[in-house]
Amino acid sequence: MRIEYHRTLIADHVRNEAFFSALKAAIVPGKSVVADIGAGTGLLGLMASKLGAKEVFLFETAEVAAVAGAVLKANKAKRCHLIPCHSTEFRDKLAVDIIVSETLGNYALEENIITTLADARQRFLKPGGKVIPNRIIQYVAPVVSPRIDSELRAWERVGHGLDLSVAQTMSLNNAYVRALKPDEVLDGCRSSMVWDEIDLTSETKSKRRGEAEWRLPRPATIHGLATWWKVELSAAVGFSTGPLSPRTHWEQLYFPLLSPIDGAASDLISVELRSASSEEGGTHLSWTALHRNAENKILARQTLDLDKGYLP
Repeated sequence: MRIEYHRTLIADHVRNEAFFSALKAAIVPGKSVVADIGAGTGLLGLMASKLGAKEVFLFETAEVAAVAGAVLKANKAKRCHLIPCHSTEFRDKLAVDIIVSETLGNYALEENIITTLADARQRFLKPGGKVIPNRIIQYVAPVVSPRIDSELRAWERVGHGLDLSVAQTMSLNNAYVRALKPDEVLDGCRSSMVWDEIDLTSETKSKRRGEAEWRLPRPATIHGLATWWKVELSAAVGFSTGPLSPRTHWEQLYFPLLSPIDGAASDLISVELRSASSEEGGTHLSWTALHRNAENKILARQTLDLDKGYLP
């Protein structure tokens, strides 16, 4: 992994200031022991130390751990201890007051934050301790702009009488990281729906499933789905990766449809999203869109699966 990726994290002012505020509210100077899981270059751990944490344990397993070590040394962070392994592999005893982890992706769960925090919470966290973040809320909304859909259908415009529809179908069975403008989403994002809520302070499943439904107020063509998330770091601090929120280094995810849905006023558009993430198996995503008329008759059903987008 090149250092450039970590520069994008450091450059994300929204992210950094939110985590700093949450740590400041949680840390009792001279008393709080903090575990920073997925420490990267060590920014959050250094913040915790700067805010007066008694001790900070930084877990990082990637190549950047060496950079974190050098950064800690350069900052003379004597109360910071770098542990170059994944927190789930650590077997020594550890008791901390605060667990902080910024292991979030464009799809919030792609870095296995649920299982990682569950393990750390059970083995490291003192009774009454705090977990940062504590909640993730996932949103979905129909995309009414043809911009991304047109991009993905380049296969059918190759011309010369050639049929590349097999490859196009594979392209559509993928999720794409894209920045969407509010006016590209149904009702300017005002119709976005919560499809999943995750409590990171208690036992929860890493397999997720959720639904959402819209009755169209006017005719609209639905080209795909957009998803994003909001994270709660504490009761008063959080941020969102949605199109209406201040920009972060994360963007939205675009889920294509096999065919655009031409909806009439009062038609129902419903979606189901499913995901499973694990360290061993990676992230699997699938989605189903259902189009029904005002009388509830099914006009079309489309099911797509990320696994079908991989080359055989």
